[in-house]
Amino acid sequence: MAAPQLQLKTGAGKATLQVSGDWLLASLQTFPAFTQTVSADAVLDGAALTALDTSGALKLLQLLQAAGLNPEQPVLANFSAPHAAVLNLVAANFAASSAHPTETRMGWLAHLGRSSCDLFKHIAGIVNFVGALSTEMLDLLRHPAQFRGKEFAAQLEAVFVNAIPLAFAMMFLLGLVFAYLLGIQAQQYGANIFVVDGVALAVGRELAPVIVAILVAGRSGAAMTAEIGSMKANDEVDAISVLGLSPYLVLVLPRVLALLVALPLLVFVGDLAGMLGGMLVAAQQLDIGMATFINRLNQVLDVKTIMLGLIKAPVFALSIGLIACRMGLSVERDARSVGAHTTSTVVQSIVAVIVLNAIFAVAYVQLGY
Repeated sequence: MAAPQLQLKTGAGKATLQVSGDWLLASLQTFPAFTQTVSADAVLDGAALTALDTSGALKLLQLLQAAGLNPEQPVLANFSAPHAAVLNLVAANFAASSAHPTETRMGWLAHLGRSSCDLFKHIAGIVNFVGALSTEMLDLLRHPAQFRGKEFAAQLEAVFVNAIPLAFAMMFLLGLVFAYLLGIQAQQYGANIFVVDGVALAVGRELAPVIVAILVAGRSGAAMTAEIGSMKANDEVDAISVLGLSPYLVLVLPRVLALLVALPLLVFVGDLAGMLGGMLVAAQQLDIGMATFINRLNQVLDVKTIMLGLIKAPVFALSIGLIACRMGLSVERDARSVGAHTTSTVVQSIVAVIVLNAIFAVAYVQLGY
C-alpha cells in the first residue's frame, strides 16, 4: 500500500497540487500534514493517485480547505472516472458533514409547552385505550365463547398464586414492625391492649390494600408491560391482528380480569399476615396472649373495616392493569423502549395507587366511615 502524498508544484505561473498514493481509511494515520497556502486557482492533479475512498476524499478536501481552496468546488485534472466520482460526491456533501449541530436551550415557557403537549397526548392515549377496551368488552358480552379462558387461568396463576408468598411475607413483616413501634409507645401509658386496635385498623383499612397494590404494580404490572412490549417489538402483536384476532381480547382482557380477581384476594391474605405479625409481637413484647389478642380483635375489628380496605383493591387493580397493558402496547420496536415503558408502568401505577387511596380516604371521611 503506497503512502498518500500531497505535493505543491509550481510552473509557468500556475500552482498544481499533485495527489499520489493510496488515500484510504486504512492509511488514515499516515495522511500527510500539508500546511502550505496556495492560490485560489490551483489545480488538483490525480494522475498518480492509485486508490481513493470516501474517508480519503474527506481528508483530502480538509487539506485543501486548510490550504485556502474551496473544498466544495475543487479543480480536478487527470483523475480517473471512479476517483473523480468519489471526490465529487464527498465535495457535494462536505459542508453538511463538517457542520456541527448547535445546542439550543429551551426556556421555561418552551419546557412548559412541551410538557403540556406530552401530558395531553398521554391523556388522549389513555382515553383511546379505555374506549377500545370497552368496545372489546361489550363485544365479548355478546360473544362469550371468544373469552380466552386458558390465558386468564395462566395470568391468574402468575398474578395471584405466585404472589401469595411475597405478599404474605411483606405484610407479616410490616404488621410485626408496626405493632412493635406502636407497642413501645403504648407501654409508656399502660395501654398495651390498644396495640390490637391500631394494628387491626391500620392493616385492614390502609396498609394491606396500598402495600399489596404497590407490590402487584412492581411485580405483575412491570411483567405485563415487558411481556406485551416484547411481543410488540417482535411483531407478535401484529401477527395476532393478521390472524383476525383482537390484541385487546387476547392480551389485555385476560390480564386486567386476572388482576381484578387476584388483588382483592391478595389484600385479604395481607390482612391475615399483618394480623399474624402483630399477634406475634403482642405475645412476645406486650404479654398479650393469642386468646386475648383474638378476643380484642373481635371487639374492635368489624366486617365494615375489612370491606373498606377490600373495596379499594378492584379500583387499584383496574388502574394497574390499564396502565401496564397500555404501556406495553405503546412500546416501539426496540429493546430500549421496552425498558423505558416498563419503568414508566411502575412509576405511573404507584402514583395512581397513592392518588386513588387519598381519594378513598377523603370519600370515606365525607361518608362517615
